[in-house]
Amino acid sequence: MAIIREESEFDGKIWSLCRMPFWQSSAGGGGGGGGGGSSSSSSQNLHNHQQQQQLNQQQQQQHGERTSSNGGHSINTVSSVARSLLPTRRRLRLDPATKLYFPYEPGKQVRSAVRIKNISRSHVAFKFQTTAPKSCFMRPPGGILAPGESTIATVFKFVEHPENNEKPVNQKSKVKFKIMSLKVKAGIDYVPELFDEQKDQVAVEQILRVVFLDAERPSPAMEKLKRQLAEAEAALEARKKPPEDTGPRVVGEGLVIDEWKERRERYLARQQVEGVDSV
Repeated sequence: MAIIREESEFDGKIWSLCRMPFWQSSAGGGGGGGGGGSSSSSSQNLHNHQQQQQLNQQQQQQHGERTSSNGGHSINTVSSVARSLLPTRRRLRLDPATKLYFPYEPGKQVRSAVRIKNISRSHVAFKFQTTAPKSCFMRPPGGILAPGESTIATVFKFVEHPENNEKPVNQKSKVKFKIMSLKVKAGIDYVPELFDEQKDQVAVEQILRVVFLDAERPSPAMEKLKRQLAEAEAALEARKKPPEDTGPRVVGEGLVIDEWKERRERYLARQQVEGVDSV
């Protein structure tokens, strides 16, 4: 029995010696072969990094799909907000710039005036809009201005009697006027439908508020309003007159014959008078 145990122990030692080179080679590869271990670690890190990137991309795609499912307006909203933050490039210059002054005369139709000038390099169409179309109207309600051209528009408004018998002088009214502009080609005729056909190109130049002035009290604003109203009336009369014909005047045949008849009649009458005097 002892011999058998010794042989078993001897066989175990031989088996351990036979396995030792393989165990040492694997251990040496892990410890002594540091380059292979570091390479394996770098590959693992790179793989983990790629997986993380893929995960982030999937999360972003899922977020985009959720945004689209909620209405798909996020991109449009961001672009509209960005456009609103940009300064608006004006095509028109207004005088007054932000207000329309009216003399306060309850129960009457009063007038205001605003000068509109095209300060752009292209032809510009303008159009009026008001929050009170039943009590207000503009003349002209719209038009087209060439580069550098200006015009004076007259605004009419009916002034109602106040409920509390107080004069809202030098105070803003709830009525507002909006002036819009649209870039157009030279030679085109103005029609209001231009602003409906090209809605994306229409710009709001200014929103004018109504301010009442005391008609019986002189003020710089009232004096300026009177001057502008006089200029608007003169411009309206000039537009009503037909254009002067600067070309050569052609006398019709009938005019020449009538003038010859008049001369003959005067000659005959003079001959008769001379004949009577000689007798």
